[in-house]
Amino acid sequence: MPEAAEAAQTAAGMLDKNLLVAATMVLGAFMPAFSIGWMGSKAMEAIGRNPEAASRIQTPMVLAVAFTEAIAIYSLVVALIIKFV
Repeated sequence: MPEAAEAAQTAAGMLDKNLLVAATMVLGAFMPAFSIGWMGSKAMEAIGRNPEAASRIQTPMVLAVAFTEAIAIYSLVVALIIKFV
């Protein structure tokens, strides 16, 4: 009987860990995706209002998208650390 209790405790611990990994990935993927979409939308609005400034708007936007995407990669790394450590 103690072995069954220990197995149940281990399964519950893994479920909690897997839930934490899932939550980390959900937030880590949703928030950067939302941010990238919002930045793209605002950049397109700005370019629509002032087409001559497209190059001055596009370069910082691409840089901001790259930094935002790095946040998603960091959340993947954190999720993997939670999962395997």
